[in-house]
Amino acid sequence: MTFNGTWKVDKNDNYDKFMEQMGINLVKRKLAAHDNLKVTIAQNGDKFTVNESSAFRTVEIVFTLGVAFEYSLADGTELIGTWTMEGDKLAGKFIRKDNGKELLTVREIIAGELVQSYHYYGVDAKRVFKRA
Repeated sequence: MTFNGTWKVDKNDNYDKFMEQMGINLVKRKLAAHDNLKVTIAQNGDKFTVNESSAFRTVEIVFTLGVAFEYSLADGTELIGTWTMEGDKLAGKFIRKDNGKELLTVREIIAGELVQSYHYYGVDAKRVFKRA
């Protein structure tokens, strides 16, 4: 329940390098760095509903902890994977459908902010969100 609420991106750390490693072109990376992403999270037991709204798209993602599901990133990259709870952290483990490489992501609340960390093929990045 800790994650419930609406969160607006406040800052990025190494996000451009992460997107470059993901194969996202320069123009899309520059746009994504200023996407004004807003995330609304609602948890009901093991089920999560996440609404992502940005300058590029609005999408609803519904998943159950530990159950694999498919997801497409804003650039069209298709993934399959799961979210699990590790203590107070939401941990995501996803595989890209196009190249089989693993994308790891963690969502956690630190000092009242939602911090989403990414690890992909040797590159780490973070996006920090404040309550909207």
